[in-house]
Amino acid sequence: MNNTPTNNKFVLDWIEEMAAMTCPDQIVWIDGTNEQAEALRAEACATGEMIKLNQEKLPNCYLHRTAVNDVARVEGRTYICTPTKEEAGNINNWMDPAEMYAKLKKLYTGSMKGRTMYVIPYSMGVVGSDFAKYGIELTDSIYVVLNMLIMTRVGNNVLEALGDSADYIKGLHARADIDEENRYIVHFPQDNTIMSVNSGYGGNVLLGKKCFALRIASYLGRKEGWMAEHMLILGVKYPSGEKKYVTAAFPSACGKTNLAMLIPPKFLSEQGYEVECVGDDIAWLRVGEDGRLWAVNPENGFFGVAPGTNEKSNPNALHTCLRDTIFTNVVHNTADNTVWWEGLDNNPPQPGNAIDWKGNPWDCTKYDKKDKSTCGAHPNSRFTALAANCPCISPEFNSLKGVPVSAIVFGGRRAKTAPLVYQSYGWQHGSFVGSIMASETTAAAAGAVGVVRRDPMAMRPFVGYNMGDYWQHWLNMGHKIPNPPMIFHVNWFRTDDEGHFIWPGFGDNMRVLLWILARCEGKVDAVETAIGYVPKAEDIMIEGLEDITIDTIRELLTVDTQSWLEDVANIKEFYAQVGDHVPATMYEELAALEARLKA
Repeated sequence: MNNTPTNNKFVLDWIEEMAAMTCPDQIVWIDGTNEQAEALRAEACATGEMIKLNQEKLPNCYLHRTAVNDVARVEGRTYICTPTKEEAGNINNWMDPAEMYAKLKKLYTGSMKGRTMYVIPYSMGVVGSDFAKYGIELTDSIYVVLNMLIMTRVGNNVLEALGDSADYIKGLHARADIDEENRYIVHFPQDNTIMSVNSGYGGNVLLGKKCFALRIASYLGRKEGWMAEHMLILGVKYPSGEKKYVTAAFPSACGKTNLAMLIPPKFLSEQGYEVECVGDDIAWLRVGEDGRLWAVNPENGFFGVAPGTNEKSNPNALHTCLRDTIFTNVVHNTADNTVWWEGLDNNPPQPGNAIDWKGNPWDCTKYDKKDKSTCGAHPNSRFTALAANCPCISPEFNSLKGVPVSAIVFGGRRAKTAPLVYQSYGWQHGSFVGSIMASETTAAAAGAVGVVRRDPMAMRPFVGYNMGDYWQHWLNMGHKIPNPPMIFHVNWFRTDDEGHFIWPGFGDNMRVLLWILARCEGKVDAVETAIGYVPKAEDIMIEGLEDITIDTIRELLTVDTQSWLEDVANIKEFYAQVGDHVPATMYEELAALEARLKA
């Protein structure tokens, strides 16, 4: 390896070892410069790996298609390899590290013959900040390189910040044969190592994202006394200029990105209310010198779901991806060399001008909403876009110390059980509320759609160790934060008897956020119920809302005792599944909930 930009022995020895196994034709270091990125884009277009889109309408935007068998995160092929199964817990897939390394070695050996190995030095968090953690990903995919340049902070300054330290996360990715029977996304928390093979889909191969920023970071956070959470971070700016920050955890397809980039309803924006996006997916949280919890978004971009993103649902996300974006598995409109997806607008490209996500001609007239196989864009198709291009990006996005958190919000998609919003009794009860989060499944995870599944803290697929120990870490953190945020739960998805959503959602969720923040300030009262504190109906602003009366709000805030008692039985089953490591405190909270409901 000539001209290496670092003399770090730990880095160089590891790369040498990985190269000896994978046998690339050459090794190229990624330096973060635009010149190098431009050359890689040109190469990817020349080989057909990417398509350069209309540069007038979509400047610096490209289209990529993954293999048909490789379109989503594969939880069944994702492993946590710790010395004992107990450390990984019952929710994670586990294999003995030595056994897994042997299995992977066979798959990696010679896998990069005839290919280039790219070395990507990257930082999660602003380089040099107290929050920052460094990683190096080795990959044979230009698509991965170009996505990592958007999603993380890449460059030689990462190597300078690392110096001669061994404290970095090793990541090896090889496309190999894109063989789904031999696809593995594997984490070795004790070795600070992530290995991904036989996939080219972002969620499995952008190793800084879920693999590092959640699975490995959650393990590190427990060890080092901080938290890595699957949470958006947003700032509410009041007409006075004051700002308050909220983090929120939602399972996929529960409106997380929409909330992160919320546009306040007209009557609030006219008064001067604004929302600023700090992050749409991941939050790293630490106790600050002032005793409050502070959050940063360790990512540099958004890896958003395209279908359903439009001018009404999320104008900020849409405007973010109009430049410097890589689109994956959407429709190619060959008439003007742009892209389209279901839910973008009512003008799909006409037959003869449309190529679907598989690369085949697509006929929009044959599209049937109930039949996913007729979609032009894959239901989990994506855009990778720079956070800096978001119209509502927070001025604190690159802050070295992050933002102070007033409230933590949990949410799920429940038709009947959870009210529009409720507040927990305190940190301990709030941790319990997080542990019982449930939602109906979506297309972002491979598997059945519409089944209710428990997704504690929206972290079920992302905790890098035993789920019970993760809950204990939450409880422990409550004792470490002198001024903890208040914890709430929301549900935008309550339905009437015909199955229609009662609450309008989207920008109107701001009304609930303002109640939450008013509670944090002690400015509004609440009603104590069996599950927590519920707003007084008159304290939720309904000004400017059609078809929503104070009675509608009352209905949205009711606690249906019977469905909660049924839920308790379901929670007991889930806790049993998590196993022996469920903290006794959580069982005490569950028993107390059941007693209050029966009373």
